[in-house]
Amino acid sequence: MTETTTNSVPNIVLNDGNVIPQLGFGVFKVDPDKTSRIVTDAFEVGYRHIDTAAIYHNEEGVGHAIKNSGLAREDLFITTKLWNSEQGTASALDAFDKSLARLQLDYVDLYLIHWPAAVNDRYIESWNTLEKIKESGRARSIGVSNFLVPHLTRLLTETHIVPAVNQIELHPDLQQPEVTAFGRAHGVATEAWSPLSQGRLVKNQSVSDIASRHGKSLAQVILRWHIQVGNIVIPKTNNRDRMAENFAIFDFELSDEEITAINGLESDARIGSHPDDVN
Repeated sequence: MTETTTNSVPNIVLNDGNVIPQLGFGVFKVDPDKTSRIVTDAFEVGYRHIDTAAIYHNEEGVGHAIKNSGLAREDLFITTKLWNSEQGTASALDAFDKSLARLQLDYVDLYLIHWPAAVNDRYIESWNTLEKIKESGRARSIGVSNFLVPHLTRLLTETHIVPAVNQIELHPDLQQPEVTAFGRAHGVATEAWSPLSQGRLVKNQSVSDIASRHGKSLAQVILRWHIQVGNIVIPKTNNRDRMAENFAIFDFELSDEEITAINGLESDARIGSHPDDVN
């Protein structure tokens, strides 16, 4: 289900009733010393959804930008993540407390297990801790990242709360149909990281033709594709002009034929690691 916000960014209604802006801003690999300025730029462009993680080492910069933004906390959606080495019970709770302190927040809108790290077999234990954090109100929603169908199946079988979100590598080259279909069937929203495939499609003629027809950039076309197929999407850039370009995707619409053409670019080509290889 979607609903439209005043700045034209649709909201996705999550399975717990909370809402997440469908377009956000990611800070993966953003220099900690530059994060506050870059997130401030994102706020000024219009973004209200920021995605960070403990392992990015830039939660402090995000927190500084929030504190100095003048924006109401309830108008923002802030996500952070539990790193693999902190999975467990006491360790996960301690990691969450430290993330909140770095962000200078009383709560986050979404807290994710960053990777299943399945060989360590601690994501079920960690999820139980996230359920308690959600019950405390200090994380409005909880979810996972980089989980495949077997990991999700175990969570649904052995725990109580269905993840609100699964954040995965997803772009036209890697559409992960099995994971996204499982999410749809069980009410788990799909969020795309590396949504622009790090520019690998810049020379793709079919996407270039679509962009030309709409008078848009290739990046805008791909982000619009994400929006129309129902993904939550968190592009990142250090460049304010590109931030604005990535935000300007709500004044045009791709046709069914154009969506089908982009769907046809699937090549099962990853940019990042396979979840089974990350511990």
